[in-house]
Amino acid sequence: MSGAPFLGVLGGMGPLASAQFMLRLTLLTPAERDQDHLPALLWSDPRIPDRTAARLAGGEDPLPWLLRGIAGLEAAGCGAIAIPCNTAHGWYEAMQAATPLPILHIVDAAAEDLARQGVASGRVGLLATAGTLAMRLYQPRLEARGYSVITPDEAEMRELVSPGIALVKANRVAEAYAPLAEAATRLKARGAAAVVLGCTEIPLGIQAGPSAEIGLPLVDTIDALALASLRWAGK
Repeated sequence: MSGAPFLGVLGGMGPLASAQFMLRLTLLTPAERDQDHLPALLWSDPRIPDRTAARLAGGEDPLPWLLRGIAGLEAAGCGAIAIPCNTAHGWYEAMQAATPLPILHIVDAAAEDLARQGVASGRVGLLATAGTLAMRLYQPRLEARGYSVITPDEAEMRELVSPGIALVKANRVAEAYAPLAEAATRLKARGAAAVVLGCTEIPLGIQAGPSAEIGLPLVDTIDALALASLRWAGK
């Protein structure tokens, strides 16, 4: 047997976002038949401890669980790893050091998607978990590409963003639209030329309502990572 190596997908953070990644990976592939698609293996382990709680509240360290998933994907013969969870990238360096496989970085994928949508520089908004914001996962990588990043304030995180993410995790996706769209609209009012949906639950909530009404480019990090995975595979 020959052909493209498997893409390993380290998921379960959360399960719905991982399932959506697999769906979008399939739908974004230029394919005419089953055999045109990218072989992929999903390791979905929702037992992985909460990443934001680990970083901000002394919760259980997720790294051993992440490394267990990486080892499983490596043993299965995968050629690269995608992680459809933004906050998990706070442990990116430790994960990459543990495997010879390339781990596709979701922030770089988001930056490439900004450029694809015609936003080559300037001010962009970022909606993300409190953990992602505290670790500043986006700012250095985007600033190196000519972007400046604006984020919600503490009240907006408390009243809009964090509750919206929690609603998606609770499978109450339709209810998540209003708070998440309001948070994006406030970033637009502060001058954002685009908004990066820097938590893979957020696109699910935004897409549950009339997202076009927000009125500016939105970077879906699920789609961005799927497109980066297809580029890795030469598709």
